[in-house]
Amino acid sequence: MAELMDAYWRAPPIARTAATLTFAISIAVHMDILPMGFFVYDIRYLLRMPPQIWRPVTCFFITFPNLGILIDTWQMYMYMSQLERGHPRLSRREDLVWYLIVMSGTILILSHLSGFAYPILTPALTLAMAYTVTQEQRGHTTNYIFMSIPSQLAPFAMMVMNLFFPNGVAIILMQLHGLAAAHLYLFLTKIWPDIGGGRNWLQTPAFIRSLVNGATPASQSSAGARVPDTASARSSGASRGPLPDSWRTRGPGHRLG
Repeated sequence: MAELMDAYWRAPPIARTAATLTFAISIAVHMDILPMGFFVYDIRYLLRMPPQIWRPVTCFFITFPNLGILIDTWQMYMYMSQLERGHPRLSRREDLVWYLIVMSGTILILSHLSGFAYPILTPALTLAMAYTVTQEQRGHTTNYIFMSIPSQLAPFAMMVMNLFFPNGVAIILMQLHGLAAAHLYLFLTKIWPDIGGGRNWLQTPAFIRSLVNGATPASQSSAGARVPDTASARSSGASRGPLPDSWRTRGPGHRLG
């Protein structure tokens, strides 16, 4: 048990937190511990007073029932951890947080524009992450369901596999929203700036960097205020920023038990 907990705490913190929330919420709603209707996306509840503002977030943390709880949670963790560990355009933690915000928001907008307005969008976000990961792996191969395929085809293989399950076509239509969102992100952050010579309009905003890292506002620095030394803050165990410590640390895990 101690080894399992060590492995858990050594996992990339954002992917670990997202997978844990996904597993916990999915278990709760599919076992009728909590009502699913409290977590799914429905714009009508955003327009009421008080607005239920958590719904655009929690709709990305609900998996399919039964075996889907394990498979969907694992796929989310696998692709998000790859983004967190070494994606060239998401090298900083705040970049990954901003990427997830952009992907989720774009998928929600596309879901409304298409007229589907899906209540659960976890498969779309997972496929978007898979597309973003594999586009940086061109020239490599990956094993998918006992087959070796070019890495960049893995997201399309994920969609094809849904044809063997109930409501497979409907799931593919949902995943297409994630594919469109991920390709739009690729175009705006890589293709257009690198090939078209344009500007990257999706750079991580300063307030996201401050939120994730607890950075000192520039106004304080310009006014002559002393900026705390990063190394001394780490050595003293000081916590900076409003997000949990597990999102800001990559060090060795803490042993439980």
